[in-house]
Amino acid sequence: MQQPSRVKYRKMQSGHPGLAGQAGTGNKLSFGDFGLQALESAYITARQIEAARRAITHELRRGGDVWVRIFPDKPVSKKPQETRMGSGKAPVDHWVAIVKRGRMMFEVGGVSEEQAKSAMRLAAHKLPIDVKFVARSNGEIHEAKL
Repeated sequence: MQQPSRVKYRKMQSGHPGLAGQAGTGNKLSFGDFGLQALESAYITARQIEAARRAITHELRRGGDVWVRIFPDKPVSKKPQETRMGSGKAPVDHWVAIVKRGRMMFEVGGVSEEQAKSAMRLAAHKLPIDVKFVARSNGEIHEAKL
């Protein structure tokens, strides 16, 4: 699973301030010919990212190239159940990536469209949000909902 090697502050305030609006950057195909684009805003955990990446790699039989365009850099803390209030903020439980609507999450290159579509469909099942399949062909980009 991914997580930052070091951060300036161990714990971050909770809340969802970064989820409003659409993604201004990272919303186009940059590296590969096919991509998986988010249709909703959400926190995606490091475990979900890794599960989707593994599904893509397994389906492509280690052929082609896979780019993961999101990184979990927000720490989320969690107190144990049945703990009394107070006694400080809990330790970091897991890491999440803030994904806005329109963000390109995964890209694939060097494979056929059928292979890429089936791999992205499997990856979409591992994610908690709706996504769409985006393809680049002859300079034009076309989209299909999975």
